[in-house]
Order: sequence, then structure tokens, then C-alpha cells
Amino acid sequence: MNFINYIIKNKDQILSLTLEHIKLTVIAVGLAILIGIPLGILISYVRKLNKPILGVANVIQAIPSMALLGFAIPFLGIGTLPAVVMVVLYSLLPIIKNTYTGIQSINSDIIEASKGIGLTKLQILTKVQIPLALPVIMAGVRISAVTAVGLMTMAAFIGAGGLGFLVFSGIRTVNNNQILAGAIPACFLALFVDYLVGLVENLVTPVSLRKNGSSKRKQIKQRKMQKVILLSTAVLLVITLLISGLYSMKKSNKVITIGSKDFTEQVILANMFADLIEEETDITVERETNLGGTKVTFSALTSGNIDLYFEYTGTAYGDTLKYPPITDMEEVYKTVKEDFKGKYNIDVLKQMGFNNTYVLAVKEETAQKYKLKTISDLKNVASNLTVGTTFEFLNRGDGLPGLTKHYGFEFKDTVGLDGAARYIALINNETDVVDAYSTDALLKKFELVTLEDDEEFFPPYYAIPVVRSEIVEEYPEIVPIIEELGSKLTDEVMIELNYQVDELQMEPDVVGRKFLVENGFIEE
Repeated sequence: MNFINYIIKNKDQILSLTLEHIKLTVIAVGLAILIGIPLGILISYVRKLNKPILGVANVIQAIPSMALLGFAIPFLGIGTLPAVVMVVLYSLLPIIKNTYTGIQSINSDIIEASKGIGLTKLQILTKVQIPLALPVIMAGVRISAVTAVGLMTMAAFIGAGGLGFLVFSGIRTVNNNQILAGAIPACFLALFVDYLVGLVENLVTPVSLRKNGSSKRKQIKQRKMQKVILLSTAVLLVITLLISGLYSMKKSNKVITIGSKDFTEQVILANMFADLIEEETDITVERETNLGGTKVTFSALTSGNIDLYFEYTGTAYGDTLKYPPITDMEEVYKTVKEDFKGKYNIDVLKQMGFNNTYVLAVKEETAQKYKLKTISDLKNVASNLTVGTTFEFLNRGDGLPGLTKHYGFEFKDTVGLDGAARYIALINNETDVVDAYSTDALLKKFELVTLEDDEEFFPPYYAIPVVRSEIVEEYPEIVPIIEELGSKLTDEVMIELNYQVDELQMEPDVVGRKFLVENGFIEE
């Protein structure tokens, strides 16, 4: 019942993301066909290119999808482009190979007969080889299309949307209903795509090659029905793409894009500030949430894929600018503000009202067993404990490497786990210690004990809006709006907002808007 209620409540969002997923998949598969079939034909005629082209396609297929996506981000930025490129690359191999196989498998006597009646090479290709090879080619397209539906869920990881948004958001907030709301439509979509391409495969198969005992009249009737289904689907798809295009054309000329990292607090902030800016100005705000860690999001800002996001002073100081951690709040903020402006032409606005610093957390029974109250207390027991942290914390100077060096201990084992997965691992006794943010509602949800940073290793992590300087110059009216709201967001406020999403299973945009209404920033 909870799942059904979630579907009913969020049906508009699920439908919108499904249509977005379909659009991205169609674009990717369409491009793969336009590239793959000509390549398959080429290697059928130019044998020397056979091994190099198939070899490259095989290598691409062997690269993990996340690695390929991560590699594409510095060159292609975030959003639709890298997602489509990734899926196109993964879809090429079956199409190229099946096109080549289909053409090569044609009986040589048929080719000789075609030459004998005076057909040119181009006519043989278009009138004989491609029609006879089409069933095999479509089998490759079918594999690629179904695979593309699943792969396209990765698009949400870099802000391209689609059903993956629900899956990733659900994983990070331990919301099984949200995970299922993304996974089930994706599954049905894959089955539907398989059915549609199967119809096309059947239609292009010559009657003489079909293994079908049906009467001729029945086969004709079936083919008519299949054509009606395909035509109806094509019309619906065209209408969907036209509506999407018209919607894009109707957008205001004054547009800014707010991005976020891939955890609850960031998504709440992005939606909250986007709502307020749209309420107070005539600027349209696009939201690119759940982009990933610091490096991905900062790269999106410097490349112009987004215009604004919310960073933390300690992260900017230590991870981005590579300074050794210090605890002087004013010095950290001053350095970040000056260096971001000088090095990246990015404006750092007024420091916000909450400090989302790193903490280490353990279960209550672990704290009691080892008498843990501070991080220093781990010195004598860390060699018996396994720590599970985010990949970012695992590799940052102001994260685990710097922490263990500063305090002088090493854990028995370290495990990289992103999002809510590290909390689940802790509760299931697969790890003993986790990293967390001080405003993280999952600390409250799982009743964890946070260890005091008694030697003050962690620098201050006050939230700061970072904006491309040209945006501030073009839309100076957004600065006081952002700074006024930022001053109202305290540690207690953010813990409560995060709790509403992570524990009460409310949507981040709903939580953010509710806060704005309740505090008089906007009218309901």
C-alpha cells in the first residue's frame, strides 16, 4: 500500500521522468543505428578495417559504464550530451557486428546472379544485401535498444534526468518505494522496446525465411496489425518530442541553472533557492541535481554547465584549492573567496548560517563496548574496526587519509560506500565506523553516536553559494535573495529538513517549498 500511495502521489513526476527516459533512449539508439550500420557495411567491403573497428567497439563494451561516463564529463560536461554519447558507444557493437554478419552470410550465388542481371555495386547493396540482411541487423538493434533502456538510468548521475533519478535518489535516502518507482517503469519500458523492435524484425523478414506455419491470410492480417501498432507508437513518440521541444522554446530568455551534489541536503538547497529566485524575479531556474561529488559539480560550474551551487568552506579550501586543513573560520572563508575569484572567476557569496562539518559515527553498542566518545578514543581500538566511508572522504586530504595521519591510527579495513549504503552496512555489522555530515538526518534515524573531533582536525564546513561571476553581473538581483535565505538556515533547521526527506520520505522540492511558505519567503 505504501508503494501504491507513493505512485499515486508522485504520478506526475514519474510520468515526466519516463517520457524523458524514452526521449534520451530514442536519441541514443537512433544515433547508434546511423553510425553502426554504415560501419558494418564499410567493414563488409573493406576487410582491412574489420579487426580495428570491431576491436575498438569491443574495447568500449568492456569499459565499465561508470568509468566511461566519468571520463566523458571533463570533455563533454554534464547533462544530456555525455549520457547520450555513453549509451551510443555501448550500443554500437551489436549493430556493427550484426550488420557485418548479415551481409557476409548472404549466399554468394545471389550476389553473382545480381551482377549477372547488370546491377551496380550500390544497387546490389541497397536492393539485395541490405534487404536480406535486415533480419540479422534488426536483431542487433533489438539488443542495443533493450540495453540502452537500462544504461540510460545512469544519465541521472550527471543531471540528464530519466528514471535513474528516482533510483539514485531512493538509494541515497533508503527509500525503497522511490527505487521501485524508477526501476519498475524502466523494466516495463525495456520489455516494450523489445516487443516493438521484435515487430520491426518480423516485418522486415522475408516471408520465405519465416518459420511460421500460419496461413497466408493470417500472416497478412498479423502484418497489418503490427504496422498499426508501430505507426501508433511512432506518432506518439513524435508528439512527445514535439511537446518537449515546444516546452523548451517557451522557456524564458532569462535562465540560470542551479546544480547540486548527490546527497539530500544539497538537493533540498537547490530546489529551495530555485523556488525563491523564481518567486522573487522573472528568471527561470533550471535544476540539475544529484550531479555527483565535489569534483564533478565544481567542474560543471567552471565549464558553464551550471551557474550556481552550494559548496562548503572546508571542502573548497582543502579539496579544491589543496590547502592543508585549518580551523580558522574567517581565514578559510577569506581565502576561498579570494582564490575562487582570482583563479576561476567565481563569486563566493555570504557564508550561510549552518556548518555541515564531517563527523565519525558508530552504533551505540560499539560506543559502549569500546568506551568511545572522541576520535582520539579510536587510537587503541581502530586496528579492530572497519570503517565505511564515501569514496570522496576516502580520497581527500581533509578526509580519511589526513584524519588517520593526524590522530595517529589506522583502521583494520576501509570500505568505499556512497550515500545511504554506508549506513546500511553499519547497521548490518558489515562496518563499525562511518563518516557523516553533522546535519545528516540519517544519524538521527539510525540513532548513531557521533565522536567529538577533540583535536580539531576538521576545518569549518559552512555552506557557501558559489556563482559564476558573469551570472552575478547579469543578474545582480539574485545576490540579496540568496544571502537573506542563507542567513536563516541554521544547523537545527537543516537537520530537520534533511530528516523530513530521509526519514519521513518527503520529496526534497516539497520540503524546501514548505519551509519557504512557513517562514514567509513565498506565498502558498
